[in-house]
Amino acid sequence: MPSPRNNIPHLRDLLGYPTSPPSSPLPIPTHAARDSSPDVPLNLQKADPSSHPAKRKATTDPPNASPKRIKHSPPTPEQTDDAPAPPVKRIVPFPEKPAVIEERNGEIEFRVVNNDGRRESTIILTGLKCIFQKQLPKMPKDYIARLVYDRTHLSIAIVKHPLEVVGGITYRPFDKGQFAEIVFCAISSDQQVKGYGAHLMSHLKDYVKATSKVMHFLTYADNYAIGYFKKQGFTKEITLEKSRWMGYIKDYEGGTIMQCSMVPKIRYLESGRMLLKQKECANAKIMAVSKSYEIHSPPAQWTKGELKPIDPLTIPAIKDSGWSPVMDELARAPRHGPNYNALLHLLNDMQNNSNAWPFQQPVNKDEVLDYYDVIKEPMDLATMEEKHEKDLYPNPEDFIRDAKLIFDNCRKYNNESTPYAKAANRLERYMWQRIRDIPEWSHLEGEMTGK
Repeated sequence: MPSPRNNIPHLRDLLGYPTSPPSSPLPIPTHAARDSSPDVPLNLQKADPSSHPAKRKATTDPPNASPKRIKHSPPTPEQTDDAPAPPVKRIVPFPEKPAVIEERNGEIEFRVVNNDGRRESTIILTGLKCIFQKQLPKMPKDYIARLVYDRTHLSIAIVKHPLEVVGGITYRPFDKGQFAEIVFCAISSDQQVKGYGAHLMSHLKDYVKATSKVMHFLTYADNYAIGYFKKQGFTKEITLEKSRWMGYIKDYEGGTIMQCSMVPKIRYLESGRMLLKQKECANAKIMAVSKSYEIHSPPAQWTKGELKPIDPLTIPAIKDSGWSPVMDELARAPRHGPNYNALLHLLNDMQNNSNAWPFQQPVNKDEVLDYYDVIKEPMDLATMEEKHEKDLYPNPEDFIRDAKLIFDNCRKYNNESTPYAKAANRLERYMWQRIRDIPEWSHLEGEMTGK
């Protein structure tokens, strides 16, 4: 039985790309319809290019051709001498990442595996487990092993020969909710900056879309992984109804939940070429009406060496564009204040500290009924992150006041012997230690605590 993917033409064929074909998509095993059980083996083989239907090359027109059809006939010698040469088709160069080139050359392959009891699957899963344990040191090792070998989870691994795993993703699909949870995602530290992570995610999206009803991904990302997931189309805005995923996925303290919704008609392995083609089309339309290529002669007085200042608004084209001096000042102004980056690093370090677990999100009033009766000015790390993104901390003193508010509120509501108060004390000591490490801020502890 032929693979269903083989009947889908490549986007490069539809768009007429003359460049060499990109990496092959993950082939879809005919037994991979996972509606009944997730325990089926998903072992990938190389896609058979011969299974694609051959294209029909129309050399001559049929006798009953439509009058609207353009007829092509061989040119006569007179036509070839006088007619201008046809325009050369512009080839759009597409910069390929090393991951794409290595896959095409057979140096790496992408394998979908689960714990089906086969020796090869066990070797690949063990390689993935070791990478996750090394790249995610804050995760308990036995917890990682349990999920990687769990039969309800699937993994897609980047494999070099012979069976050397250099990265991968472990995920759990929920077909009824039409979403999947990405549990672990990591690339070996010596194999990064090759584009493996982005190419791996594209393979995952195309494979999951083609073999299941899943159209959404959810994951918990720490502060160091948020940037990667944003580049792969994930967002912090969760549009899925909570009833579909709440209680199904694993909840991690200190993590940020993110969502990615896939577009049904997009083939993600070809998305780079598609976007490049769209960009070229947009640029061509712009150049058709643009006059940016026109060269204007300089003012006559410049030839005499008189370089007097010119008011930009006296130039008609600049005035018509709507430009104003205020716009120039705004463009030159720094985007953030001078303390933005230092405070961002401090906030990230506090969020990733092991004692930050009670303070990551606002206190749930449904779980702690009288909290907001006692605490009139609540604060938490997520709220501080939002304020920081809006540049509401122009100086470190404002940042520290909100941080102290978190610790003081905790000690006010909780007894000093509780784990919450102890966590507040330890996190506050850590914050002051980090502040003392910055010479420009080392005086703040004495000024703001009186010590």
